[in-house]
Amino acid sequence: MTSRICEQLGIDFPLFAFSHCRDVVAAVTNAGGFGVLGATAYTPEQLDRELAWIDDHVGGRPYGADIIVPAKFEGKGENLSDGQLADRIPTQYREFVSQLLADHGIEPEERVRTGGSVLSGNTGHDLLDVAMSHPIKLIANALGVPPDYMIEAGRERGIPVAALVGAKEHAVKQVAAGVDIIVAQGTEAGGHCGEVSTLVVVPEVIDAIDDSVPVLAAGGIVTGRQMAAAVALGAAGAWTGSVWLTTEEAETAPATKQKMLAATSRDTVRSAGRTGKPARQLVSDWTDAWAPNDGGRKPLPLPLQNMLSEPVIRRIDRLAGQGHPGAQQLATYFVGQGVGLMNKVKPAREVVREFIEDYLTATERLNRSLP
Repeated sequence: MTSRICEQLGIDFPLFAFSHCRDVVAAVTNAGGFGVLGATAYTPEQLDRELAWIDDHVGGRPYGADIIVPAKFEGKGENLSDGQLADRIPTQYREFVSQLLADHGIEPEERVRTGGSVLSGNTGHDLLDVAMSHPIKLIANALGVPPDYMIEAGRERGIPVAALVGAKEHAVKQVAAGVDIIVAQGTEAGGHCGEVSTLVVVPEVIDAIDDSVPVLAAGGIVTGRQMAAAVALGAAGAWTGSVWLTTEEAETAPATKQKMLAATSRDTVRSAGRTGKPARQLVSDWTDAWAPNDGGRKPLPLPLQNMLSEPVIRRIDRLAGQGHPGAQQLATYFVGQGVGLMNKVKPAREVVREFIEDYLTATERLNRSLP
């Protein structure tokens, strides 16, 4: 396939695979797509090791990194330590989590532990420096306009900067700031997403920015025919994430992976109960507990909710994998509505192959419909 973005990045097929798993990134890149490592949860030292491993396994083929630097978050500009941020988590929230665990047969800890502020943006600069020390071909950012230092670093090194948006007005701001690639993400997407569907937001964004930069479509895309539909709308390719969570290489906790394989497209919900911002994930007793409109607790702002929830959810995942029924009811993970089409564990390279074949079949079907 030839396209503007294929030529720009030197790839065979414009299928972008966001994953926290280096094995998925390498497998997709080696199969002709473009792997993007979700780097935010790593320390700079960890990220350096992960990227070095990818370098050793892709033979010079192009790949990228995604570093989330939120435009808005609790404590922004105050130079707070993780401990100082954690002190802002109200005691009643820790007690709420302890009671939620107890209600599911999980013995609460004496004090609910909190994690680091991986979504506070505090490590963004250091992670970017590490990423730029490797031969990445793309840097991506979400949750607002990328910081100036990210855009400037991309320009200095000739590395395109991509940004995820959920509305056309956000895309206009991103292009004005100097972003090189827009990922128009519909509400069907896993993780942080807006409220507009993919079928609507992609052409809205393309029209709003007057095709000034390439636009990738995202949100619920787990097959080649969906990708073909996005290209028919004017997208330069597809940005995907959920479909890789049920691959053999995925980092997904085994019990959660089984929940995904059994889930329908209606078994996801936009919930702020994990990060403090609306993010689509599997419906579970955890997401129900943080649904204020249905009697649940109102989540804390980002990154406080993430600091509160992540250590607990990691514990839940471990217990769920051991067969604990209460933990299995609580277990959740970011995934989009396309999960209803994800019903078999496959190698990542096989998913890429199926994408290509399905894409070609769809385009041939469309061509046959023409007079």
